[in-house]
Amino acid sequence: MWIPTEDEKFGVVISSFRSSVSQSLVLELGETVQILEKCEGWYRGFSTKRPTVKGIFPTNYVHLKKATVTNRGQCETVVPLEDPIITESTSTLQEWGVLWKQLYVKHRVELFQKLRHVMNELMDLRRQLISGHMTQEQSREVKRHITLRLDWGNEHLGLDLVPRKEFEMVDPDQFSVSDLYKMVSAWQSCPTDCLCLRRHGDGSRTLIAHHLFLNLKSFTYNSISEDTEVFFSLYDARESKYISERFLVKLNKNGGPQNPEKVDRLCALFTDLSTKDLKKELYIVAHVIRSGRMLLNDSKKGPPHVQYRRPYGCAALAMSDVFSSITDPREEKDFVLKIYTCNNESEWYQIHENIIRKSSTKYSAPSTNYGLIVSLQLFRGDLDTLRRENHVMFSRGVTLTRKLGFPDVILPGDSRNDLYLMLERGDFERGGKSVQKNIEVTVYVLYADGETLKDCIHVGCGEPSVSEHCSFVLYHNNSPRWSESLKLSIPIERFRGSHLRFEFRHCSTKDKGEKKLFGFSFTPLMREDGTTLLDECHELYVYKCDENTTFSNQGLYLSMPCCKADLNSCPAIPASFPFQRSNKESFCISTLLASTKLTQNVDLLTLLKWKANPERVLDILGRLRVISGEEIVKFLQDVLDTLFSLLDDNIDKYGPLVFQSLVFIINLLRDSRYYHFRPVMDAYIHNQFAGALAYKELIRCLKWYMDRSAEVVRQDHIQDAMRALEYLFKFIVQSRALYSRATCGLEEEQFRASIQELFHSIRFLLSLDGRNAETLVCTQAALLNSFPDIFDELLQMFTVQEVAELVRGTLASMPGTVDIGQSMDVVKLQSISRTVDSRLFYFPESRSILLPVVLHHIHLHLRQQRELLLCAGILSSIFSILNTSSSCVQEEVEMMVESLLDVLLQTLLSIMSKSQAVENSRSQRCPQCTAEITGEYVSCLLSLLKLMSELHFHHLLNNFHSKDELKEFLLKIFCVFRNLMKLGVFPRDWSIMRLLTICIIKNNINVQGFLNVVWNSFFSLAVLFISQPSLQLESLSQVKRKRILDKYGDLRVQMAYELYSMWQKLGDNKPHFTPGMMGPFLGVTLVPQAEVRNIMIPIFHDMMDWEQRKNGNFKQVEAELMDKLDIMTDQYIYILLLEKMEQETWRETGVSFITSVTRLIERLLDYRDSVRGEETESKKLGANIMNFYKCEITKEDMYIRYIHKLCDLHLQMHNYTEAAFTLLLYWELLQWSEQPLRDLMQYPAQSQWQRKETLSRKILHYFNKGKCWEYGISLCRELALQYEMLYDYHSLSWIRKMEASFYDNIIEQQRLEPEFFRMGFYGRKFPFFLRNKEFVCRGYDYERLEDFQQRMLTEFPQAIALQHPNLPDDSIQQSDAQYIQVYAVTPVSELSDGPMMDRVPERIKSFYRINNVSRFHYDRPFHKGPKDRENEFRSLWIERTTLVLCRPLPGISRWFDVERREVVEVSPLENAIYVVENKNQELRTLISQYQQRHHHGNINLLSMCLNGVIDAAVNGGIARYQEAFFDKDYISSHPEEMERITQLKELMQEQVHILGVGLAVHEKLVHPEMRPLHKKLVDQFHVMRSGLSHVSIYCASLLINMYDISHFISLSQHGGAFEVVSALLH
Repeated sequence: MWIPTEDEKFGVVISSFRSSVSQSLVLELGETVQILEKCEGWYRGFSTKRPTVKGIFPTNYVHLKKATVTNRGQCETVVPLEDPIITESTSTLQEWGVLWKQLYVKHRVELFQKLRHVMNELMDLRRQLISGHMTQEQSREVKRHITLRLDWGNEHLGLDLVPRKEFEMVDPDQFSVSDLYKMVSAWQSCPTDCLCLRRHGDGSRTLIAHHLFLNLKSFTYNSISEDTEVFFSLYDARESKYISERFLVKLNKNGGPQNPEKVDRLCALFTDLSTKDLKKELYIVAHVIRSGRMLLNDSKKGPPHVQYRRPYGCAALAMSDVFSSITDPREEKDFVLKIYTCNNESEWYQIHENIIRKSSTKYSAPSTNYGLIVSLQLFRGDLDTLRRENHVMFSRGVTLTRKLGFPDVILPGDSRNDLYLMLERGDFERGGKSVQKNIEVTVYVLYADGETLKDCIHVGCGEPSVSEHCSFVLYHNNSPRWSESLKLSIPIERFRGSHLRFEFRHCSTKDKGEKKLFGFSFTPLMREDGTTLLDECHELYVYKCDENTTFSNQGLYLSMPCCKADLNSCPAIPASFPFQRSNKESFCISTLLASTKLTQNVDLLTLLKWKANPERVLDILGRLRVISGEEIVKFLQDVLDTLFSLLDDNIDKYGPLVFQSLVFIINLLRDSRYYHFRPVMDAYIHNQFAGALAYKELIRCLKWYMDRSAEVVRQDHIQDAMRALEYLFKFIVQSRALYSRATCGLEEEQFRASIQELFHSIRFLLSLDGRNAETLVCTQAALLNSFPDIFDELLQMFTVQEVAELVRGTLASMPGTVDIGQSMDVVKLQSISRTVDSRLFYFPESRSILLPVVLHHIHLHLRQQRELLLCAGILSSIFSILNTSSSCVQEEVEMMVESLLDVLLQTLLSIMSKSQAVENSRSQRCPQCTAEITGEYVSCLLSLLKLMSELHFHHLLNNFHSKDELKEFLLKIFCVFRNLMKLGVFPRDWSIMRLLTICIIKNNINVQGFLNVVWNSFFSLAVLFISQPSLQLESLSQVKRKRILDKYGDLRVQMAYELYSMWQKLGDNKPHFTPGMMGPFLGVTLVPQAEVRNIMIPIFHDMMDWEQRKNGNFKQVEAELMDKLDIMTDQYIYILLLEKMEQETWRETGVSFITSVTRLIERLLDYRDSVRGEETESKKLGANIMNFYKCEITKEDMYIRYIHKLCDLHLQMHNYTEAAFTLLLYWELLQWSEQPLRDLMQYPAQSQWQRKETLSRKILHYFNKGKCWEYGISLCRELALQYEMLYDYHSLSWIRKMEASFYDNIIEQQRLEPEFFRMGFYGRKFPFFLRNKEFVCRGYDYERLEDFQQRMLTEFPQAIALQHPNLPDDSIQQSDAQYIQVYAVTPVSELSDGPMMDRVPERIKSFYRINNVSRFHYDRPFHKGPKDRENEFRSLWIERTTLVLCRPLPGISRWFDVERREVVEVSPLENAIYVVENKNQELRTLISQYQQRHHHGNINLLSMCLNGVIDAAVNGGIARYQEAFFDKDYISSHPEEMERITQLKELMQEQVHILGVGLAVHEKLVHPEMRPLHKKLVDQFHVMRSGLSHVSIYCASLLINMYDISHFISLSQHGGAFEVVSALLH
């Protein structure tokens, strides 16, 4: 028993299923099925591909998926419970699968291969998403890649663009049209970004941190056999400085890590790189330091147990090469860093720069297999997220390598106290030695008591810190330059009193390898005033000492000056002092402090400790602006506490300066580097701020600034205060809240009054005329930019309505667009836009207050067509809010309709007209009429119409005071709708936007009352709506068609019913639209939708019925219908209309009318199909339709129109002769009279004489171009007669000259003789005018049979060529296929060969043989009776079929129908006569062409023709005719053929004569090199002539002997001797 399923509703087929079981479904692997019922291992349901076919299938063939079910029962809807991206990718892959196969069939190989690759990627990404084993960020990244590929494929396959939010498809009903437009346009312009609906705000200022992962895989050695240290760092080649700390890798002499635990863990992460950093000229620089002997290849230099750190080599890799190689962010790619060695150690400090600059003379290149192999990968995002999502990488012990100093973005809570130290250079004396020293520097960090700070020196990241550090040694160099950097991590509590000591030792290379101390330098880390070392280069004094010197008493040298700056503050050093300064020696270091606890600024320290020096407070507050921003944000909370404590201490004394300082600090946080400290400021305000009385002073200062704006010239400080408005209000509100909490709401009214006064000052400032004061405009702009930021703060102290009133008053105080400049206009609209986007506008109670003033400003801008994009953005935001509002928005929509609908329509019409004008002129784009603006305003209009209810429309239409206003509005909105459907505002692949537009238009087309022009516009719009391409579902794929029908239904049918309903409402007014609307309504019937056609039938019936009532006939309807049928044809509609009129009294007239229309439609339908192909069909059909208009329905205008259409078709194919004959048809309709004619097509209004003259000249031009001058001569004569009658001698002279030129051309110019072809079209697949008919066609120049047949097969690619000339039988003619039969035919000229024709030049005769010909024949040879084996010519008969055309060629077409066939049998002798006669004619024509030449040229054609005849005569040819017909037996057995035998003999003799003439011409023109050929032809000709003479004598005697004696007797009896003698002589 079948049981309805509860949970088992949706499944995927896991194996293809085919079965002979009754009612079973056929399922393919991967299909999805919806399950309805189950029974004992079987399911009953349907495939989602074929929902109408239900059947059964086994349960084990389906994998079930969870799904949600709505409307349980027969019409239930099942949606799988899975990520929408997975669902979309599944359905898209299924749709692509079909299209992918079609690409293969269409040979689109490149796209086929690309799509296969993308589909494989999609399946892999989908698999990853389904697995669910990913972090949230990884899942988001996979979704991004999926949607990128989906959109790429849809675009290249011509499918629709999908609007998305957060990578998922959206439901159009849940969003306003404006929001949808934003999604689609944003996704198309920037598909890699997330499509969230971004509001105006500062979210886009978020900076993204980048991180570079480096993994050292191996170091391939060549000559080093010592331990090495490899330092990796990032270097900015443009600024010539390092930007990162150093990552240190210590390797043993075998190339492995010194620490065995670090095997496969030699990796680092260079953090906090900004986008700006990545755009720099960055390099990864690797310095290699070895630890071993002084000289690598000299074992004598130093004992083996003494180790020196010595420079070895350097490598550099450009990050630009890395970025170009890494295409996938998840990709880790290997790179090789070649190690270069320094040629001169004194240049070691800049070896990396020499490598980068490619100064190859200063370093040595390595061998090919020598270098560092590293893998690199680029990450992005904050470090915490990176740590969570890449747990494996961090578990490998990756070393974090930070930027030198602070990163571009300083994060709150980032506690650091690092001092970066670089050993720069030193200058030392030789000290009496013969060679220079090998100097090593040892660095110590000591406390004041001499204690060495343990483990605070970091040589490089990745290795433990040390207590002392020894620099590398430069061999024999008294002025070494090390450029070696260290990081000192000193506890904050031990910073004061600590100092650095640098000890200098000479490293001897003698046997003992001693390191002898010879001097030292030092520097304290903090000065007496509490500030640390400045970030600069410090030149330190060098003090002499020796190996026995001890530093037990630190105070001895700390009392001495460490550098020149300390010289004045320290006492002179006595001579007995143990440490004496070496005046000629110096040591330079540079320092960089990265500390959140220490400062290098004296003023900042003084401010923080203001109570110790109160007299300096005013001075320091005035100089706060010069303090570094980094220093201020590091101590932000302390500085703010100090400022507000000063305010509490003496508000009158410090108030204005504290306000200025607070403004400066607030604006400092607007900088992108410190933007992340805004949360610190917010946290301070809410948690630590304690200035309960501060609000009074802040309000007072702020108001004072605003009030003075009209007076002062320099307003920089006022503008700064306006920019800081948001945080000033935060402080004001929090201060008031603290005071109110402490005093239980005391002075509440005073506070409210002060806020009111402050807003009065704001309105005063905004109302000032700043057109002539640029500084005032900047102040107003700063205020407007900050104004929306204070709303949230005000809402904490006031009600929503109170805040809305304050804002409304402020916005209302802004001047109109006429009174301000364009820049201020933009700022004003931006402020309104942010007001609309603010939280305040989302409250219904405040929105009702603010909306009128917002709409007022937008209305003014739209009226003046200013800042249209900004206005559209504001409207879009409003519609988005109204669309998502949970409260009733009817009143607000009503408000928008009254204020904006009319001006919105006017704006849109203006934009569209400008866009059209720009497009037509093809000029540069106008910024106010781009597609972007058009799309924005269309979406705004549609959003408003979507929100409007019937009540809104009712109120709108009732508010018009007159019918003219209503008519103007309706025409305006109809015009906009019409443009929306015609202009194609949205691209073709924006299917959702197009359908939404159509749906909204359908719901808003309505007319009330009767206004002729409005109703006419409505009907035209409805017709355009139904017939627009976007709604023609038949051309769409099955998936897309189903999706549209499920969502919207068939909108064509819905609009057709609306059209019919409105037609019925016309009542007695229907005659106003009869027959005017016949054409548009006829267009609706072209829609391939049966229901739409059925709906239109009553309308056509009504039109005929109303005219029958009015006039007693429907001639007007008939005339209109015939005119419109030229471009609109559909036969089915008239069959239905015929059924409709069966019961009418005017049935007989109607049936006749419909029958005539049907015949016309048959021709028009075929014509419409044919013009899509080649020229053959369309020109023939044009002639057929033309004849129909002339003969059957006598519509002269349509007849003339088709004459010119046919002429244009001929001209396109350069058929000038046919074009001339076609125009002659119109010429024949005209008279040489002065009767006026109206303008028609390209002809102006003129008389018949003028138009006929114009046509004559055009026809003559075409005859001339077609080289048919003979046909033009008669027209020249007629035109000359007219000119002579009018005494127009100027024109007469011109036409006579043209006639003379025609005669010259006939005699002088060479004309090609075309070939003629018979064509037969058989099969029911051909159009009716071709079906089972045969034609004769005049071929093009040089076109042979093979070319013509191929052209026909190209025109009919489905046709099959018949290779035999026999007429096909009925099985072929009635088959559902196409068969073409083509073969050549010969024209049969009507030119008589009388004696007079002998004097006519051959060129003239040849023209008449192939022109004005209506009879053509072709021969089929056959043998009657047994075939003569000795000579087949005796039994070879010819079946000659003559085709008689309906019109002669050439004519108005290159081909005409065969009217009848005539078949005769030609005897062998007659055929021989015909062949020889034709060959003689061919020879005569060819020889006459060459007789005119007087020089050697190309005579190949003549040579081949002579050789073909003479050689054939010798080896066969006419010799075979002689054997066949001049034989004694043949003559005796065929006495009735004597005359023909004599004729054949004469033709042969004539051929000999012609050949003789031809050889004479050939001898005159033949090239010397071709003389042997000519000699051969002459010799063969003599043989041929002698053989023919012998046969002629024999034949003559035979004929005399056989002459009937009775004939002589008869002559003697009835005549005289003269006749007898004459007969005998003959």
